[in-house]
Amino acid sequence: MSEAPKIERNGVNPVPDNERYGKPADLFPVWFSWNISIFGITCGIYVFGLGLSVWQAMAAGVIGYFASCALVGILAVGSVRTGLPTLVQSRFAFGYHGNKIPTFFGYVANMGWKVTMLSMATSTLADLVAHLLPVFSNGSGGPTELCTLLSFVVVIVLTMSGAIYGHQLILKVEKPIAWITGLMTLVYLFFFIPQIDFGALDSAPSGSFGTFLGGIVLAMTMVGLGFLNYGGDYSRYLPRKTPAGGVVFWTMTGIALPVSVLLILGVMLAVGNPALLEKANHEPLAALTGILPFWFYVPFSIVIIVSLISAGMTGVYSSGLALLAMGVPLSRWATTLVNAVIIALGSFYLLFISDSFVSTFQSFLAAISVIMGSWGAIEMVDLIRQRRLGWDVDMAQPYGEGGRNWRWTALLSLGVATLIGLGTITSSDPYIAHVVSFLLPEGVEKSVFAVANIGLVAAMLAGGFLYAFLTFVLKCEVPPVRRR
Repeated sequence: MSEAPKIERNGVNPVPDNERYGKPADLFPVWFSWNISIFGITCGIYVFGLGLSVWQAMAAGVIGYFASCALVGILAVGSVRTGLPTLVQSRFAFGYHGNKIPTFFGYVANMGWKVTMLSMATSTLADLVAHLLPVFSNGSGGPTELCTLLSFVVVIVLTMSGAIYGHQLILKVEKPIAWITGLMTLVYLFFFIPQIDFGALDSAPSGSFGTFLGGIVLAMTMVGLGFLNYGGDYSRYLPRKTPAGGVVFWTMTGIALPVSVLLILGVMLAVGNPALLEKANHEPLAALTGILPFWFYVPFSIVIIVSLISAGMTGVYSSGLALLAMGVPLSRWATTLVNAVIIALGSFYLLFISDSFVSTFQSFLAAISVIMGSWGAIEMVDLIRQRRLGWDVDMAQPYGEGGRNWRWTALLSLGVATLIGLGTITSSDPYIAHVVSFLLPEGVEKSVFAVANIGLVAAMLAGGFLYAFLTFVLKCEVPPVRRR
């Protein structure tokens, strides 16, 4: 591998062995760098808000994070063995054309999260500029619309540049970002910790065991399950025989370690500082940087911006691979450019047009996560079959070329699991509410089961068990076909 990063030429093809490099530990900074954002502190607030004690909320959050992030690592192992992106690897289970169904929803979910992240990066940059250059500040101390627009352009251009170059550049920039963001967050704690009322940590009553389980599930849905559909996009360049344990460990730790620390801080903040808690629920980044002295506020805001841009960079990159997996006839860099334009339009809408987009958007993503969580469970079960068949990459091809166009076993399992999941989750958006919760008895919409989206885990278990039953018990093989 040369020192100067080059534009990546690989798309959804298997990465050749002569282009493989690195070690499992290289995965840690990729995931760590864009999960260290202080926005993760608010996740602790949400888990605590279910009605748990401080110690229950901490335990539930950490268990949920590490459990769900381990699943991301397991899926990443498949990409090491084949060199394929995660959403291409799942053609093995769903078929060449059948796989386009979960791939589409994975693409939409990924793009949506990046709209949110890049919008936060833009807002943070605009606030910083307004503090440094009063000419860009409005009467109330916030940024002018021109300042926000210019900040928006800077964020989008930087994100596009990194995503278009691809895997090699992303790995290069993520390592220093991981170290810098980690160090700056440690310094931030010296200003954050005095805001915690340690005497109040034992004041919150304990919740029931069911509420504790709800906290675990809520933590899983907030972090790990959102990464399932592209966990292998950054492991596929590792040498084919890389030990699976290292891939799982470094992927899991890179995601779960920083967010667990931030969650613990958020829990302590939630019980000890209700005024700051209230502000964090509406303006999380502004609330959490507002406690800083100016001399540290400036560099720390820059770190937040860089961290969010790096997250957007990896998201745009993976979204490009998802388009290729759906069969879009473009090169990888061209799909990346298309995705950047779509994300730019979504961010522009969120920043300058919509007043109520966030609540609707979050409800929409909750519904999509049912599909992607069920897809991930089925794909993890299918890794057993893929290993037995020797990780044959031809199974990602159409019927007659080594694969199948449709595999009804996986598609049926996904359909059943999706119905279970959508029927047992809730939505705060009145329109999306019409297509969810139809399996919940009347009066339980506000229960822990509904609020914590335990129905999502029920859907994952149903999908995985049904597919395993069809594949390994009933022997409904739907074998690959290769014409001679």
